[in-house]
Amino acid sequence: MRCPFCNSNAEKVVDSREGRDGEVIRRRRQCLRCHRRFTTYERIEGIQFMVVKKDGRREPFDRHKILSGLLKATQKRPISVNQLEAVVDDVEALLTEKPDREIASSEIGERIMQRLHDLDEVAYVRFASVYRQFKDVSEFVAEVKGLLEGSPRRGK
Repeated sequence: MRCPFCNSNAEKVVDSREGRDGEVIRRRRQCLRCHRRFTTYERIEGIQFMVVKKDGRREPFDRHKILSGLLKATQKRPISVNQLEAVVDDVEALLTEKPDREIASSEIGERIMQRLHDLDEVAYVRFASVYRQFKDVSEFVAEVKGLLEGSPRRGK
C-alpha cells in the first residue's frame, strides 16, 4: 500500500475493523516514513457482474466508475461521500437481484437518477444532462420544467 502523502510503500496497519454490513474491512495505516495516518477499505471480490451497454457490448460492473460520475455531478453540492456510497450500494443491490448477473446500463442510469432526484435536484440535473445526452437546449429545459413540476422525465 502506498502512502497518499509521501508515496512510500513502507507502512503498518494500526487498526482493523469490520464494516457494519460485514462486507468491508476498514484499516487505519501509518506510514513508516512520514508517520502520517490514512485509511483503506477492503471488499471481498465476488463473481463479476456485467453491464450491457446500449450498443450491446458487455463490460464488467465498475463501482468506482459510477462513484466517479456521481462525484462530478455532486461537485460543490451538500452531499457526503457516504450518501454517494449508499447510491452505489443501491445499484449493487439491484444487481444482486438479477438471476443472470447482467444489467442494462439504462437500468443503472435510471436507478441513479431516482436516487439523485431524492438527494439533490441540482446534482440530478447535472447527471441527467450527461446521462440523457440532450440533443438541444429544449430537451434540457423540458427536463428542468418536469423537475419543477415535480415529475422528472423517465427515459427517452
